[in-house]
This record gives sequence, C-alpha cells and structure tokens, in this order.
Amino acid sequence: MSIQSELANILTASADPRMATPGKNKALFIFLAIVVIGLGFGVSAFVVGHHNAYNNTREMPWGILIATYAFWAITSTGLCIYAAMSHVLGGTRMGIVSNRMVWMSIMTIMGAFATIGVEIASPHRMLLYNVLSPNPTSNIWWMGTLYGLAVGCMLVEFFGIITGLARLAIIIGVFGALAEVGANSCLGGVFATLAGRPYWYGGQLPIYFLTSAFLSGAAAAVFFNHMAYKLRGEEMSEAVRRAVKSAGKAMTLVLILYMVATFWRLLSYYVGGTDLGRTAAGALIHGPLAVNFWVVEVGVGMLIPLILIILARGENIPTMSFAGVLILIGQFVARYDLVVAGQLVPHNIGWDNVPTYFSYIPSFSEFAVVAGSIGVVGMGFLLGERFFGKVFDQKEHH
Repeated sequence: MSIQSELANILTASADPRMATPGKNKALFIFLAIVVIGLGFGVSAFVVGHHNAYNNTREMPWGILIATYAFWAITSTGLCIYAAMSHVLGGTRMGIVSNRMVWMSIMTIMGAFATIGVEIASPHRMLLYNVLSPNPTSNIWWMGTLYGLAVGCMLVEFFGIITGLARLAIIIGVFGALAEVGANSCLGGVFATLAGRPYWYGGQLPIYFLTSAFLSGAAAAVFFNHMAYKLRGEEMSEAVRRAVKSAGKAMTLVLILYMVATFWRLLSYYVGGTDLGRTAAGALIHGPLAVNFWVVEVGVGMLIPLILIILARGENIPTMSFAGVLILIGQFVARYDLVVAGQLVPHNIGWDNVPTYFSYIPSFSEFAVVAGSIGVVGMGFLLGERFFGKVFDQKEHH
C-alpha cells in the first residue's frame, strides 16, 4: 500500500463529517480570508518597508506584533505542558482531551510564527543563520531553536497519536514539552537580561511567563473543548466534562497565583529599584497604559473571570468557557502592556524637552497582522475538528 493511500485511510478514519456542514465550511473560509488579508498586510511590509507599514520607531522598536507573538507562544507552551502531563501521568482526568490540546498547541505556535515571520525584516536570514551561525550565548537563538524543536516534536507526537503509536507520542511529547518550557523561559530571558530596560530586567520574568503559560493554556483548553462540542451540537460525555472541569480548576488556581504575582511585581518597583523602572510601572498604574491595565488586564482578565468561576462553582462549563475567553483577552493585553511599558520611558528622562513617556499606537497593518494570527488559530481549530475530530473524541486515555 502506498504512503498516499495509507494517509488517506488515516484521514478517513479520523475525520468527523459533522464538521463538514455548509455553515462550518463558511466559517472556515471566513478565517481563511482573515488569514490572507491580515497576513497580506504583513507581507506588504516587505515591499513598502517595515518602517512605513508598522509604527515602530528607533526608540520603541518592539510593538504589538512582538506582544502577539509572545501571547501565542506562551499559550502554546501551556497547552503542550498540560497535554504532556496528561499523557505521562496516564489516567488523569484531562487525559481524554489531551489530543486536542496537542493539536491546538501546534496551531497556537503557528499563529506565533506567522506573526513573527512578518514582523522581522529578514525572516529568511533568521532561518539560515540560526543553523549556519549559531550563538549559544543568545537568548533569542535558544528561543528560536527550542521553539523549532518543540514544533517538530509536537508534529511527530501528533503523528503518533493519529497512527496509534501511543508510546512514540508519549516519549516525543515529553521532549516537546521540555523544549517548550525551555523556549518559554528563554522568551522571558530575552526581556529579563536587558539591563538597560529596568522594567523588564530581573529574574522574575521567565517564571512570570511560565505562570502565564499555565494560565493561558488552561483557559484555552476549557474554551476550545467547549467550542468543539458546541459546534457539533453534542453534549459532552461525563468523562469529557470531568476533564474540562479539571482544566477549569487548574485555570482557577493559576489565575489566583497570577494575580498575586502581578501585584508583587508592580509593588516591587515602588519599594526599590530604579526611577526608570518605577516610571515604567507608573505607565500602567496611572499613565498612558492605565486603561489597558485596570480595565482589561485586571477587570476583564482577572476579576470578572474569578467572579464567574465562583458563580459557576466549577460546574457550569459555558460560564467557565466564557471566563477562559476573558482570561485570554486579559493575557493578550498583559503581553502588550509588558512589551510597551518596558520601552515607553526615555533613558534620558529628566533632560530638557524629553517627554516622560514616548507615544506608540499600532498601525492598521499591525492590527491586520494580529487579526491574521487569530485567523491562523481559528482556521487551525476548525481544520483539526474536521479532519481529526474522531481522534480528539477519545473514549479512553492513550
């Protein structure tokens, strides 16, 4: 039997025809259009010049696209960790939804790659010289290398899942999760080792990013599993309900830890540190990012989800799913605020005619690329449910 025939048989056996209705196909094409149009604006930046398409400046070289990349990459890490834990610790409640988490971990990192691919001016050089001229002393090199390794491992892991090679999936999945944790840590290290940016500098950001990964991953797990059954118009089995409730409990616990970490992180700038770090923190407390911080980060992303979870008592999955969406929105804005706040304060603040804060508003092209990355993840979710729905709908843990 040829490889093509074997793959066709696998796809036939794993496909879910319930996700091939005209309405769902229409949604798929809408996401595809968003990808083409959104990322099309990013591709056009190579023609008109990134400095013309994006509102980044010499003073603020990183903007919303770096924040978007960080958001998707961190979410991917969380999903990958939960899936690996479920596979390794056989019999855990979340094991029954772990296959969907593996797939969505791949799709979210693809959203991250799509964003960073059109953000940097020469992505081909990154791919080429990452191999030809490695720099083990660079956090960015390690981040790119480990995320690439993680994607490769997750693809092999998913291949093992759909072909029934459970042992291969578990072993490679563990390596993938370790690579994701290492890459996530290096992503935090990219910011944390910049001594010239006091708001970022320090050992807390890698751990802070890992906490964010557990929070975003749990929120995404609850949301995507709820949406999968909502789209099918099907009730969850009791085993799946227990799995989603377990993800919801993890989301609740990490949300509380994340709230505490956020409080102490900001407080630390007011009891020590440099004036530049304190001024940057002030941008969130009472400065140009205050609405983002208090309304979206704290209100939408922390307090309202916590209230919803308490009201749901961990039982009402639609309410928990909505809380998960709000958490993901809050996490996206938190990544944006972190990236921007670290650059808003001029190094030479206090000199004549130097503003307290620089100004940055994302351009239309930048917003379009962000939408394109959402389209990548949304399209990936629908494609996964269409072609691997039966693999996701496990009757027992692999």
